[in-house]
Amino acid sequence: MQTINIEKNDAGQRADKFLTKYLPLAPKSFLYKMMRKKNITLNKKKMTGKEHLALGDQIQMFFSEETIGKFSKMHTPKLMQTDTNIPSSKVSVIYEDEDVLFLDKPCGMLSQKAKATDFSLVEWLTGYLLKTQAITQEELLRFHPSICNRLDRNTSGIVTAGKSLKGLQVLSTMIQNRSVRKYYRTIVCGQMKESVRAKGYLKKDENQNKVTVFSDRQEGSVPIETEYVPIQTGTDFTLLEVHLITGRTHQIRAHLASLGHPVLGDYKYGKRSANDRAKKEFGLTHQLLHAYRMEFPEEVPDLPSLSGRVILAKVPRQFAKILHQYLEKEQ
Repeated sequence: MQTINIEKNDAGQRADKFLTKYLPLAPKSFLYKMMRKKNITLNKKKMTGKEHLALGDQIQMFFSEETIGKFSKMHTPKLMQTDTNIPSSKVSVIYEDEDVLFLDKPCGMLSQKAKATDFSLVEWLTGYLLKTQAITQEELLRFHPSICNRLDRNTSGIVTAGKSLKGLQVLSTMIQNRSVRKYYRTIVCGQMKESVRAKGYLKKDENQNKVTVFSDRQEGSVPIETEYVPIQTGTDFTLLEVHLITGRTHQIRAHLASLGHPVLGDYKYGKRSANDRAKKEFGLTHQLLHAYRMEFPEEVPDLPSLSGRVILAKVPRQFAKILHQYLEKEQ
């Protein structure tokens, strides 16, 4: 027999969903059969799987350790694994408490896996929490810490993550309902001297992984809204702060390109001559886009540590060098 004590990251879940996480290789039919036959019980009573677990509950499983081992998949991720596509700059932790983490993702790193062999920020996060003993291998059978927002591989900056179930749920909900204000820094081609609050419609071509922005609604398009505020304007380039109001695929890059001010380094939507210049002078091979700041509401009842908090991630060294050469030296 094995007894599982329900802890804070388990509470609130349906019992059957918890069991499928704990024994992910077990067929659901097997789990329901074990519950019907009282080989899996909740607080020493017959269970159906529909119960919602509470802190302090106990699940008993009356079968062998061999059977439990066969249906589980405990493993240890490689801590801080390196990827030859990721530059020498490392992931850094900007802020951490018992429920949440804010990470500064380097350019070149995936937020989440695209294929099984990828090493992404999610794996880095799991390794970091194991190394710092914020989570154990057994807890990973029941709860997987994860990120709450994603950035493109070649976009750097702030990524939020939930260390606890509460942190993951609250942060994900806040990002989904847009109560968190997200700001980016970018250098664009041309002069932008006035703030712009732009609206449009974005349509994605799945085959090319490319989007197009329209001024009017098109079949299959979704509405977008982005605010741009110039911080420094030079002869050929402008440093912008971008408030991402809606969050769609390639929204900032495609929206700015549609306005005639593409992001520097963006070969998919941008200006080749400017990109080639920055590539030759600074080795820039990706869009110069950085998730710079997050602002939380004054009151976050479920995560009071985030109430009124502002999270900042300074721009990467390469970004700072280009900014100095193309804009600051003109001032």
